[in-house]
Amino acid sequence: MNSVYYIRYCWTMSNKTIEKLLKERTELLAELGTLSRMLHGSWVERFSVCSRPNCKCHKGHKHGPRHYLVINENGQQRQKYIPNAQVIAAKAGRSDYNRACEIIDRITHINLALMKKDAYEN
Repeated sequence: MNSVYYIRYCWTMSNKTIEKLLKERTELLAELGTLSRMLHGSWVERFSVCSRPNCKCHKGHKHGPRHYLVINENGQQRQKYIPNAQVIAAKAGRSDYNRACEIIDRITHINLALMKKDAYEN
């Protein structure tokens, strides 16, 4: 978007538009409060080979998948095992985290627009 057009748009923002943005921000903040299961990390699925010499895994039918969430813990990457019974919940937690990031990005844009109109509260 052309920056001159954007500034002019924000400068001529009506009170109704400001109210609409404030309402949207309030709704987004309320939605953010519902995302209590969020999990921040990378999803990894692994297949493995065991130590039994006659096992089918040595012929290409590896064991797995085993599921992990890779997180940053004290500046180091750590892999946290996710049991099969919790895979769906963990993936939902990843989706909640992604939605939280979308909400935060939108709130940032709303707040910047409000600042340009001097309608951002201190």
